[in-house]
Amino acid sequence: MKVLILALSGFEMLEFSAFADVLGWAKLEGGLDIEYDTAGYSREVRSTFDVPITVDRVLWRRGAGVCCPVSVCADDYDALAIPGGFEEYGYYDEAYRQDTVGLIRAFRKAGKPIASVCVGALALGNSGILEGKKATTYAMSGGHRQKQLAEFGAEVMAEEQVVVDENIITSCGPSTAVEVAFRLLEMLTDPESTNRVKTLMGW
Repeated sequence: MKVLILALSGFEMLEFSAFADVLGWAKLEGGLDIEYDTAGYSREVRSTFDVPITVDRVLWRRGAGVCCPVSVCADDYDALAIPGGFEEYGYYDEAYRQDTVGLIRAFRKAGKPIASVCVGALALGNSGILEGKKATTYAMSGGHRQKQLAEFGAEVMAEEQVVVDENIITSCGPSTAVEVAFRLLEMLTDPESTNRVKTLMGW
């Protein structure tokens, strides 16, 4: 199994690392057949607070004065993980790109699990896949982001920390990141395997 972790500009490092750590532990210590690729719109992606990472796959590349898409196909992965991020660092510029929309829709059309943390849910909402679905997103700042999510047609579960509707996971903030990663792991494996990884990680 392989998960695609989408690192959009200004992604939150805590939310990204939760997916990487849980899936990494599942493979290395849990003995599970699971891997992940990271992907972004440039080889080096700067997170919120300017911490850079180098991704495995580039979704879009400039060459010879022409933008050329690099193949990142939903068919090659079993799930999609989307950390949230900060508007001040350009997160929504990439979260709302048509290329991002197309990628999310491809995973949804294939019936594959999609997990988001915090405002990662707004990328899902913008793609249209949360219309009529139960979901949540960042709950602070007067519920501003939750109101935005409702405008995308989601049924916002304002009091819930983590919401699962079919195989779509959304959550209310960075503190939920590890729980979301475990929920995704359970969807891809089973409760027993996930509990073993939790124990190994000290949960």
